Amino acid sequence: MNFGPLPSVEAAAVPADGLVLDVREDDEWAAGHVEGALHVPMSDFVARFGEVTEAVADGRTAYVMCRVGGRSAQVTQYLMGQGIDAVNVTGGMQAWDGAGRPMVADNGNPAFVL
Repeated sequence: MNFGPLPSVEAAAVPADGLVLDVREDDEWAAGHVEGALHVPMSDFVARFGEVTEAVADGRTAYVMCRVGGRSAQVTQYLMGQGIDAVNVTGGMQAWDGAGRPMVADNGNPAFVL
């Protein structure tokens, strides 16, 4: 599937105060995620779209992330089609972790990318 030129950014370049939209599933999120990220699994995305529109209502850019970048590319394309400023995070959580960016886990254990 070709998405054409999607706006993308390296994980290391996501602003510390940027709105990270994590579209991974619940087990992936629980293992490790960006603190303060908005978690809307891709499988629930259409049903929970209102949460996303609320989060970007002030014109914020959504930095969309999954594990490696495939699901987030699809969601980024969808958001752009809805007129929302969205950017795909290249390499997803694996790149985020590789760049040494901070992560947290739901259970208090060390965070990791599932």
